[in-house]
Amino acid sequence: GDGKVPPFGRDLGGAVATLQFAGAYSPLYIIRNNKLKVINGDRFPIGIFPGKGSQKFINHEIKLQKGDTLYIFSDGYADQFGGPKGKKFMRKKFMQMFLDIQHLSMEDQQKSIDKTFEQWRGNEEQVDDILVIGIRV
Repeated sequence: GDGKVPPFGRDLGGAVATLQFAGAYSPLYIIRNNKLKVINGDRFPIGIFPGKGSQKFINHEIKLQKGDTLYIFSDGYADQFGGPKGKKFMRKKFMQMFLDIQHLSMEDQQKSIDKTFEQWRGNEEQVDDILVIGIRV
């Protein structure tokens, strides 16, 4: 290739690998064969807090298969207010969105994710930072 990384997602060319994941609050979503699996992060933040000491994160090892799609993200998308009743987007709708766009290329997924967000938000202010990273194996 030309060495450029697309703005959303990265095609790993069919290589199968082992992924290691440890998360602070945030999960990892893996979609395999149109089924979404959630690998939960630990329920504590990065860093040391007075009286808490240092805590160990659980390291999850996941064997990847060709066609798997992985997503990590901040909580800003699911926490965004909007829609007809001005409510949060929520995790259930967020997970379904990923399932609904699996047939799309990673570039088209980015466009769909952006469009869905803007339609949901409507005239509401954006409430938080938003980061969504997608990788297809």
